[in-house]
Amino acid sequence: KKPKYYVWPNYALNSIIFIVGLALMVVGMRGGWRHSTRPITMGNAGEFVDSPSEISLVLNTPFCLIRSLSRKALKKMDYYDEKTLNSIYNVVHQPDTSKPFRKLNVVFLIIESLGKEHVGSLNTDLLNGKYKGYTPFIDSLVNNSYTFTHTYANGRKSIDALPSVISGIPSVCGPFVLGNYSGNKTTSIAKLLSTKGYETAFFHGAPNGSMGFNSYTHLAGIEHYYGKTEYNNDDDFDGIWGIWDEPFMQFMAQKINTFKQPFFSAFFSLSSHHPFKVPEKYKGKFPQGPLEVQEPMGYTDMALKKFFATASKMPWYKNTLFVLCADHATVSYLPEYQTTAGYFSIPILFYYPGSELKGKTEKNVQQIDIMPTVLNYLHYDKPYVAFGRDAFKDNPNDFVLNHNDGTYNLYKGDYLLSSDGKCTNSLYNLKTDRLNENNLKNKLPAVQDDLEKHLKAFIQQYNNRMIENKLTID
Repeated sequence: KKPKYYVWPNYALNSIIFIVGLALMVVGMRGGWRHSTRPITMGNAGEFVDSPSEISLVLNTPFCLIRSLSRKALKKMDYYDEKTLNSIYNVVHQPDTSKPFRKLNVVFLIIESLGKEHVGSLNTDLLNGKYKGYTPFIDSLVNNSYTFTHTYANGRKSIDALPSVISGIPSVCGPFVLGNYSGNKTTSIAKLLSTKGYETAFFHGAPNGSMGFNSYTHLAGIEHYYGKTEYNNDDDFDGIWGIWDEPFMQFMAQKINTFKQPFFSAFFSLSSHHPFKVPEKYKGKFPQGPLEVQEPMGYTDMALKKFFATASKMPWYKNTLFVLCADHATVSYLPEYQTTAGYFSIPILFYYPGSELKGKTEKNVQQIDIMPTVLNYLHYDKPYVAFGRDAFKDNPNDFVLNHNDGTYNLYKGDYLLSSDGKCTNSLYNLKTDRLNENNLKNKLPAVQDDLEKHLKAFIQQYNNRMIENKLTID
């Protein structure tokens, strides 16, 4: 007798095994199955080491080769000799050591997708002065804070924000934490303040590991990470991203209240992220504008109001400098925000309860300016490296830089220059031409030369320091 072969059952079983195996492989490559989890990168190794210099010890060589194939290596530049370069743009900060250090607590509040367009008090000139916005509490905070007329994100993604805000490192040619230089030795406001006895913490209501934040914050020297795991109550889970902002911010206030002063804490919200939902009990409670993000922005604004109401009753509140900003801007509706500058426009507020730190200055300020601004306000007395500037000081060489899809955007004074790093694409006067309708390229040679000079200085400092691993003093 010929043996019988049961082809169909074997084929079906093998197909099932193949599909399941493929699914598990994809989950493994991503680092998890959750919606909030990004595919694993070389930067994820930061969670398991104490120093960037140890990252190479825990990485797999083939994995590193695969991950770096699509990443362009930066090129060393020599536009200027060192003395000339530093006279144009020096990233080594030498603080004033004559004043005693102020041991203020510091709290960063980084709000998901909070484009400047949503904040009515920062847009009093729009719609003939009738524009109200969607953040009434932030409006009240603006009136009691210090801010600037033109404030920008350094990137367009959430993953760009933390290095910019916490370490003064902008993302150029892709997110810093995903790039070839993510293993470089870096500094951060947390590391620097820890030398002054600060307790440091990071709060983000997503599942731990989301966006690789725990890896980055660990390398940034932040001691404590509080995420969905530490919150430990899935009743407040939004079903996609993590814990709703309102309960998580109350959790944060109570947790901060247990810290020894002085402390540094950073919070990254999540409820104003796509798919732009609000808790069932709040449906219909907040204004629904032309953009989906505006209803959940109202919810997060309310969560902030309740956080400040709780925090204001705690003993640490009046000794705390709060900095509120967005991670990035989002989709826009008004034509004034459908421009290059509009795509990056976010609020940046410095709030110190009961102090004279109030007002608004006509100035360009960016996320990477936050760290040096806070450190100088506290009279931090040691040198450090940061690509930003102290926003409270006047410097004619100050500029803002962001990068998107191969284009550098440099803002200085009233002008915005866009370039691929070699050739200028456009030059606009943002004061007289907010909608960018009149390209002044090659029409104002003195202005264009000045902005091109500063762009070259930035590229040389950034590229060379990344390549040579010189992002710290030592």
